[in-house]
Amino acid sequence: MPLTREQITRRAAQELRDGYIVNLGIGMPTLVANYVPAGMDVWLQSENGLLGMGPFPTEDRVDADLINAGKQTITARAGAAFFSSADSFAMIRGGHIDLCILGAMQVSQDGDLANWMVPGKMVKGMGGAMDLVAGVKRVIVTMEHTAKGGVAKFVKQCSLPLTAKRCVHMLITELGVFEFLEDRSRFELRELAADVSLDDVKRQTEAEFLVPASIGRVAV
Repeated sequence: MPLTREQITRRAAQELRDGYIVNLGIGMPTLVANYVPAGMDVWLQSENGLLGMGPFPTEDRVDADLINAGKQTITARAGAAFFSSADSFAMIRGGHIDLCILGAMQVSQDGDLANWMVPGKMVKGMGGAMDLVAGVKRVIVTMEHTAKGGVAKFVKQCSLPLTAKRCVHMLITELGVFEFLEDRSRFELRELAADVSLDDVKRQTEAEFLVPASIGRVAV
């Protein structure tokens, strides 16, 4: 079975490390806040000015004044800090964020990312993704493997406006996990979802990717 959105974000949460400062993009990546491994000290940063996001609130803990960059209500962990968005972007541009997890409209086989606009559609702004991928040490993308109608989103070359080139280190979809190998300039398929075959992945992927002798299974 392909992974659900929750399982994709659970798998992304396995990439967190103790002491990391992590930025979560809007959409699916925000769910990672609910799956930080027990006992791990991770500081979640939001570019609207918060370091120390907690999991999403239960109904009795909702505070309408406490939101993330996607305008979702959130919680703050003990020791959280609030500051201006200018300070938040100084943190990002200064290289102080260890990891960001973003959504995407397309990822290319070269690690290019397109996630900020669709031509002809209204855009409120480019958001913080361009700053994030330029200043963060590691970038993970979580997305659905195909768009409506089965159109590939993991492609040879992005047809949508680029957020950045060669910035994606890992791609996690409902079909599996791909790691970008700098020395090969290609993604390698590292893990498959349960009951998903290599042929299933190839059929739904336009991009060329490497296939190792042994492929693991996503454990969530």
